[in-house]
Amino acid sequence: MPVSTQTFPKTPVKPLYRIGWNLCSAVFDSLFRLESYDTHFVPPSGPFLLASNHVSYLDPPAVGVSFRRPIHYFARDTLFKGPADKILRGVNAVPVNNRGGSDLVAVRRALEVLKSGEGLLVFPEGTRSPDGNFLPARRGIGLLACKGGVPVLPTRIFGTYDALGRGKKPKWGQQLKVRFGPLIHPDQFDPGRGDKARFDNAAENIMSAIRGIEEPRAAQAV
Repeated sequence: MPVSTQTFPKTPVKPLYRIGWNLCSAVFDSLFRLESYDTHFVPPSGPFLLASNHVSYLDPPAVGVSFRRPIHYFARDTLFKGPADKILRGVNAVPVNNRGGSDLVAVRRALEVLKSGEGLLVFPEGTRSPDGNFLPARRGIGLLACKGGVPVLPTRIFGTYDALGRGKKPKWGQQLKVRFGPLIHPDQFDPGRGDKARFDNAAENIMSAIRGIEEPRAAQAV
């Protein structure tokens, strides 16, 4: 996996995150063939949103081990109980209510992560695709991106649907690819407050950038 030659940043990394990264990296190396592309687009510091397509439970860890900089993830708030609470927070999980609660709670917690100068993984489609094809972007990602006012790193994952998509049995040895696109800045995705469909259009602009990332050839891995 090309990313293995990189080192963690000099800024503090939570011990549990480092352990989790190494474990997940070993799993993906042994069970799948994961390669990452264009990692130079990942900001070395400062807040950003990493926006990716979503087709499998493998997507979050596949993205996370594709580069060394720590990133934050959303996780169901019901999981943050007992010993699991410390573990989840140790790997940068952010509790969120996915049982019909207000999206504003998730947005507030996400903005806190961005304000602290960290990166946050989000899936604009909101859920896993049932067939591997793109779903429409939800308004929430547009609201978060506009309110956060930070760069967005469009990312596309290839192969995880075949490896472990909805209703599929695990396909060990499946080639997985994670490719990052150039950062898009607020003035590129945010149409401004004068747009009545501001958040919807911002979400679509971000999703369009993800769809525009082409599957790479193996020789392009960096």
